[in-house]
Amino acid sequence: MLAEERSSIDNIDAALVNLLAERFRHTQRVGRLKAEHGLPPADPRREEQQVARLRALAQESGLDPVFAESFLKFIVTEVIRHHEQIRGEDAP
Repeated sequence: MLAEERSSIDNIDAALVNLLAERFRHTQRVGRLKAEHGLPPADPRREEQQVARLRALAQESGLDPVFAESFLKFIVTEVIRHHEQIRGEDAP
């Protein structure tokens, strides 16, 4: 029983890592597009929309919305850091 549950958790963790890797591949492309078009690395309005959307999804899924928001903010902070790096690489 315990081993089965842990095996399921391990599989979910692997899926989460793969999903995060895929998400970051997309956000890297967004960062390059932002740099090409002179857009700032952060987009506070989009972030607000995403927080509201993720909180609602979390609520519907039985996940603590505060946790979901904290997790998203952690990811967004890393994405912005990547976008700033990309912007710096593209600067003359």
